[in-house]
Amino acid sequence: MKQILVLVCSVLLIAANPIKDRYEVGDRATDFKLKNVDGKMIALGDYKNASGYIVIFDSNTCPYSKAYNQRIIKLDEKYSNKGFPVITINANEGSGDSYENMVKISKKKSYKFPYLIDETQEVAKAYGATNTPHVFVLSKDLKVAYIGAIDDNPRNEAGVTKRYVEDAVDALMNNKSVLVAKTKAIGCGIKWKRG
Repeated sequence: MKQILVLVCSVLLIAANPIKDRYEVGDRATDFKLKNVDGKMIALGDYKNASGYIVIFDSNTCPYSKAYNQRIIKLDEKYSNKGFPVITINANEGSGDSYENMVKISKKKSYKFPYLIDETQEVAKAYGATNTPHVFVLSKDLKVAYIGAIDDNPRNEAGVTKRYVEDAVDALMNNKSVLVAKTKAIGCGIKWKRG
């Protein structure tokens, strides 16, 4: 009887607190440590003076990622000195997204922000990243404040009318609520490892 009671209580506890397979707005993300294109290991905790983080799952090969490349550089230029560093992560499987090609792209584009490789894809899975680019704006204490697209026009920056990431970061900087906390990430699906 005691074993049945323990089993029932365990089932009820799991049902009341289901295991999440991705972060939602309001969740607290865990830190990670991944290899940067310069060979150094980078963690969010390395940014001691950060007020928050702009984490972007990106790709070398996705046409959407390529279209957003300059906008990601501009986000870093606008916010890294204000305490919101841009941290890009490539979790894609495939030769075009290899570490060697990441190094080449970051040099060619003169990235001043980290471009990390998620070889095991564990970070992408924990975050629930599905596309490239897919953005997660985090507060200083790693609380997820925004998930989704960079803006509302994946094809052409000139046609942008809503800048979701900028609006989210500006709200956090001014201690305000993020009005649009979730949008659909538009881009190429992450290429997952088989097996």
